[in-house]
Amino acid sequence: MRTPAAAKAGPWRPLLDEGGGQAAIASIHEIERALVTYLQGREFLSSSNVYLAEGTAGIALFCAYSQTAESAPMQELAFDCLAPAVEAMATQYMRASLFAGFTGIAWAMQHVSSLLAVASDDIGGDIDLALESYLRQSPWNHHYDLIQGLVGLGVYCLERVKSPTAIRCLELIVERLGELAEPCGRGLRWHTGPDLLPPQQQEQHPQGYYNLGLAHGVPGIIALLGKMHAAGISRDKTSRLLEGAVEWLLQQRLPHPTSSSFPLVHVPGRQPAGCRLAWCYGDAGVAAALLLAARSVEEKSWEQEALGIARRAAARDSQTCGVVDACFCHGSSGLAHIFNRFYQATYDDVFSVASRYWIERTLRFCKQGDGSAGYRVMSADPSGKIGFHARYGLLEGIAGIGLSLLAATSAIEPCWDRIFLVDIPPLPSS
Repeated sequence: MRTPAAAKAGPWRPLLDEGGGQAAIASIHEIERALVTYLQGREFLSSSNVYLAEGTAGIALFCAYSQTAESAPMQELAFDCLAPAVEAMATQYMRASLFAGFTGIAWAMQHVSSLLAVASDDIGGDIDLALESYLRQSPWNHHYDLIQGLVGLGVYCLERVKSPTAIRCLELIVERLGELAEPCGRGLRWHTGPDLLPPQQQEQHPQGYYNLGLAHGVPGIIALLGKMHAAGISRDKTSRLLEGAVEWLLQQRLPHPTSSSFPLVHVPGRQPAGCRLAWCYGDAGVAAALLLAARSVEEKSWEQEALGIARRAAARDSQTCGVVDACFCHGSSGLAHIFNRFYQATYDDVFSVASRYWIERTLRFCKQGDGSAGYRVMSADPSGKIGFHARYGLLEGIAGIGLSLLAATSAIEPCWDRIFLVDIPPLPSS
């Protein structure tokens, strides 16, 4: 069996010991079996099922990290998952998007190959060149966010900082973010125009809005700029943009006794409302992005702000959190993982207690014989109708749930979460 190279790195602490982790490990086994059955069914060969968010590129990450008794065949399966994704990338038109485009597939291929210490063809060189040409568009009329836009492209490029072309791409991303930034008092903010919104949101926000979610908004910019600054990319520009973004973000804090610290979006002239608790939107994702940036640039005041937001989120009444399923994106496993990251970064038991709570909630969502590996998640079907469905992928499916459970039961640092911008560095071993 090949052991991931990350296993040597440490100092990741398994949150659950053998006794406390039995139910989580049993669920991981069920997820493994469900994914094997799904992949053997060949449904995954459809061209829409190859991407990082919901397709085989994301499932490959779970297979590569699987460290249970059945892990050897799962790790072999990781490359079987990537093969149709790489083939589709070579033969079909794809967007650049990290979560639903060619950069996400390339990120997964490089990450899995590195993790399992297996030599593979470098498919990134041509992608870097194509991306450089794409990023020279000015003015930028596309998304700036993590899921579809500039922030996600930056996550891909940071994985390839040894490539001169990838560095040029990162510098261009800083340029594009600088062009899009709007001064607001002493801060900077980024507008999401109505032309970039789905029809229902266009009706609700005909002038667009300023997004405060990690998946689609300013917190993603903050996390990315922090990591880019640490990597030495255009430091004067990244520093200016980062300071302005943090200044504006903290000005959006809601007054007590609102249950959340930050709203979903900011719309000038409209009273802001509280927000659910999740990775994609809400205080958990905001706090993780801010702490990641703070640690990246060694800014203690931001770190204290992030920890305060996270502690309040950890103590939040579960009835107001809006969590209705177990998925990573908007569900309990994403919260379990973020609070696990906070625990590994601080060794503060407030966060270990919160993470265990959300792990327990995740396992309670599992209903034997139902959905995929017992899980159904709230998502849209192909017609757009919202309901509870079986999902297999990373963002909303069992691959993401499984990775969160693996992170809680394993001594291997879950570096896959770089794509979610919650990879807060753990504390050094004492």
